[in-house]
This record gives sequence, C-alpha cells and structure tokens, in this order.
Amino acid sequence: MSLNRSYRLRKALLWAPLLFSWKTLAVSESTFVGELVDVFGKIFELPTTSEPDTVSSGNVTLGNTTQAVTGTGTAAPATVDASYTPLVIAHHIVGNTYNYSVSNWATDISLAAAKGVDAFALNVGVDSWEPGQIANAYKAAQNYGSTFKLFLSFDMGSLPCTTSSNSALLRNYITTYENHPNQMKFNGSVFASTFAGESCKFGASTVNQGWINTLKTNLTPVYFVPSFFVDPATLNTYTVMDGAFNWNSGWPMGNYDTNFTTDQTYLNNLGNRSYMGAVSPWFFTHYGPKSYNKNFIYRGDDWLFAERWELLIANRNKVPFAQVISWNDYGESHYIGPVQGVQPMSQSWVNGFDHQGWLDLMQYYISAFKTGSYPTVTKDKIFLWGRLYPAAATSKDPVAKPTNWQWTQDYVWGVFLLTSPAQVQITCGTASTRASLPAGLSKISLGLTAACSVSASIMRGANTNTFAPKNYNFNLKPPSNNFNAFVAAST
Repeated sequence: MSLNRSYRLRKALLWAPLLFSWKTLAVSESTFVGELVDVFGKIFELPTTSEPDTVSSGNVTLGNTTQAVTGTGTAAPATVDASYTPLVIAHHIVGNTYNYSVSNWATDISLAAAKGVDAFALNVGVDSWEPGQIANAYKAAQNYGSTFKLFLSFDMGSLPCTTSSNSALLRNYITTYENHPNQMKFNGSVFASTFAGESCKFGASTVNQGWINTLKTNLTPVYFVPSFFVDPATLNTYTVMDGAFNWNSGWPMGNYDTNFTTDQTYLNNLGNRSYMGAVSPWFFTHYGPKSYNKNFIYRGDDWLFAERWELLIANRNKVPFAQVISWNDYGESHYIGPVQGVQPMSQSWVNGFDHQGWLDLMQYYISAFKTGSYPTVTKDKIFLWGRLYPAAATSKDPVAKPTNWQWTQDYVWGVFLLTSPAQVQITCGTASTRASLPAGLSKISLGLTAACSVSASIMRGANTNTFAPKNYNFNLKPPSNNFNAFVAAST
C-alpha cells in the first residue's frame, strides 16, 4: 500500500514559484525533480518579501476590531449579466481515501452539495488503487443525482510525464468518464485540471506540445484549466490551456493580508481564457526531518477564509470558477470536510481539530458568489476560529515551530451572521471586545495573552445568547508546536 504518494514532492511544488523566482522552468522533469530534492531542505528559507505588511492596526491592538460586511457592501457590480453563475469546486485528495467506500464518497458529496459546492476536483496520482476510488466517487455522485459534478485534477507531482506512453493513463481517465452523467463539462467539453505539470513534456519538444498531444489530440474535446506554477507573463505561450488555476491565490505568500493582486496578474495575461481562483481557510503543515521534512505556515490571520471569499465575490464577473483548497488535505490543515479518510501522518495536529464549522460560513459566501448579492440572514450564527497556543511559546515537540510562525498573531477570529442589529461580544477570561453591529455579516477579533476559554454572545435588549464552544481553550503551555486552527460554529 502506497499512501500519500509523492507527498513531499507534490507539496514542494507549492514552493516552486519562490524557489525559482517565478521563472519558466526550461528543464526536463527528471532534472526538475532532482533540483527539488536537492533544495528541499532549504525551501523553508523564504526570500524576504518586498510587499508591505497590510495587517490592520486594529489587529495589532488587543481586541476592539470590527468590520461590517452588509448585504450590498461587497456584492458584485450591477453590470454583471444576471445569467452569469460562477461555479464552486472543492479540491478532494484521492490519495487520502484508501479506506473509502461508496458510502464515504456519498457522505462527502451530499455534504458538499448542501453547502453550495458544484463539483469535486479529484486530485489523482499514481497509486494503483486510486482508479478504484475514482470509480467509487463517480458511482456515489450518480447515486446522488446529476447535479453534482466531478472532474480529474491530475497530480503531476505524482504522475510520470516524461515519455509519450505516460499520456495513456490521463487519456484513459478522460475517455472512461467523458459520457458519465456526473462528469463536469464546460462549453460541451470534458473539464480537466492539474496540480503542477509545468515541466511535463510527455516526450515532446515542449511542455505545451506535450500537453497538446496528451489532452487535445485524437481525444474527445477537453476544457483544460491546469495549475501550472509559472510566471503568469508566460501564460500566452501555453496555447493548450483553456484557462488557468492560480493555486497560490488562496493564501498570502508573505506576511501581508490577502488581496486580489495575483488574480489580476493572471487575468491580465489570460486574454479571453477562463480564470480559476483559489480560496482556502488556513495552511499549516508540521512534518519533521524524519518524515516529509515539511514544516511551515502561510498567513491565515485577519479572517483569511472570509476575506478571500469577499474578494472573489467583489470580482465575481472575472472569476467563473472558485476552487476551495481543500476538502480533505489533512496534512496541510486546510480541510473543511469531515476527517474520515486516511491521514498522511498528520494525526498529531489534526485530531481534535474539526473544521466543519467553516462549512456554514462558506455556504453564505457561496450564495453571494453565485448570485452577486449577499443573502438575508434568517438565523443568528457565530463562527470562531484561531490557534490554541501562543505563537511564540515553546514546547517539547521534537519538531520545531513552523517556518514563518512569526506571521501569525494570537487572536480569536470571529464572524457574526445577524438577523437584525445587535451588540456582540467575544470573551476569553478577562479579555473581551464588544461592538454594535448591523444585520448581515460582520467580523470582529479578540487578542489573547492569558490562558482562558473562548465564548461569544449576541445581545439585544435583555436577551443574551451565548456560544461557549467545548474545548476552545487558549493554553500558554502547548504540548506541541501545533499551529492548526480550532474552528467552532454555533448551531
């Protein structure tokens, strides 16, 4: 059994834009892989970013930070065609589903569909058992109904792509499911994507020709929107692409707040081709030198998940596809679905950290993304998340604190959905912050300095509703260097 195949390489590719300064990689795949292995021990020494730290001053001071987002405040421009409906996709790691049955797939599909997700991108690699799980996923989707779609996202950190014969597996996946009722199609063509693949030539003279031979020659029409880690200025050289998926747009690549800058750079270079933006709630991975040797964070502060969705909503007329990273990538702590798969040795930072509280919040944003208007709140809801231990604290963990740990602050990040104006409060021990907020969605945060238990309240006149999530306890003495997010949502 080969669980979590090529995990180190697959995730090292996330760093390719930084390692090679976003230069187009004009080397063979074998050379590229060799270079990645050689530098892997150094990938966590990020170059200093020249982009300014745009953390709001309110987050630097203890508590008292509010940001209201009302139903019309960040909706898409009124000029958007009413018939335009962007699609929401969730990235599903098939490599973490070795233990799945059709029933497990059915659970994931039903839950995702209920929150407004249109499709799963099935991240598939080289393991011999994965085609069976792909078949299970399509069977479960068919049992659910034709409204939920699936498509293949070829994991080119795992799949070989040096010779023309390596094309056969990818082409077989396309032909096997091209007529399946749950196969996602766009403009009548089979939709397909990748993780990486910018060095794949499949025996051809160029990467572009290699992919043309693989997915565009003597095959049913394929609408190809890959995630190539290349300089966006070179996108015009990849004529095989019908669009591009900007994987690293889901999180800031430095110590600054999320923004739409990289999205716009892609858009400027895509012409009339489709753009797929990423959205992600968190990023923390904690593998030591004796395992995958991958231990770092991306910045998740300032309500990353919420603010990223708001950016996509505000620019929805430019973004026909939004892909959530991820449904089940436990190793990188950005999973939002139930933890029912096989973990890639991530139990020490995943167990006890259920992230499904983000799903209802995502549902609210998905509605706005698809329609262009934030929906009316029909039930008060509170969403709270944050780390359970101070970033600067030390522990006996044999694996060091993650690289870039200084990029995160000790805060509770709160989002309130209110049916009508109310006073709200977040409390942890003697620390608290209170604000008068309007109906709709608002954000408020609380800085933490002492051991305490987190709670939040909604107050209208003499009526107070308090949410005190079980186990949301800030502890000054961490048992390990766990930078995963604790997520809670009121019922």
